[in-house]
Amino acid sequence: MSLFVLDRELYFPPVSLAEPDGLLAMGGDLSTERLLLAYRNGIFPWYDGDVILWWCPDPRFVLFPERLRISKSVKPLLKRDALEFTINKAFAQVIAACKYVPRAGQDGTWITDEVQLAYNRLHALGYAHSAEVWYEGELVGGLYGIRMGKVFFGESMFSLISNASRYAFARYVQVLEMEGVELIDCQVHTPYLESMGAEMIEGKEFQRLLKELIP
Repeated sequence: MSLFVLDRELYFPPVSLAEPDGLLAMGGDLSTERLLLAYRNGIFPWYDGDVILWWCPDPRFVLFPERLRISKSVKPLLKRDALEFTINKAFAQVIAACKYVPRAGQDGTWITDEVQLAYNRLHALGYAHSAEVWYEGELVGGLYGIRMGKVFFGESMFSLISNASRYAFARYVQVLEMEGVELIDCQVHTPYLESMGAEMIEGKEFQRLLKELIP
């Protein structure tokens, strides 16, 4: 199957034409309009060097908020509000930390300077959101993603102390559920998110949910 190469035209090929690993297209740009079109269709960007690659995996890894599982180590932290939790207080700091904080088993990051600029722009427009956790006034964990309708598309998270990202994720999922969000896109499988309740669903079901939950 041939890989689609995007140009300046605001267009994505049908997601049904993605490669078995989910790779759909390459090229294009990170304009606000293209990114919003991508997310609406369940497509997200990852960089490979200087090249933008666009992905839509099938099956899709998602979390239904009501199925969130909170680990035994995090439950007592939540009960006593051990960490300060905020929303959209430090978006730029969160995405920068997601870029620079090392992760076990990962070599480097897909978050380029262009990605930071594009998502900070989406944040200014009200589409990109962050959740932060603080300890003694210092940012120690958080996550960011895109909110459209009743869907939150998770992008990345980081943690500087034990359980900080789990704490941020659990608290934010609870907030999103209260606000009416019915689906959280986790993109691709990780044992970390599976332990918190994320699961695989068929690509067709994912696309059906996007059409139902995003006006």
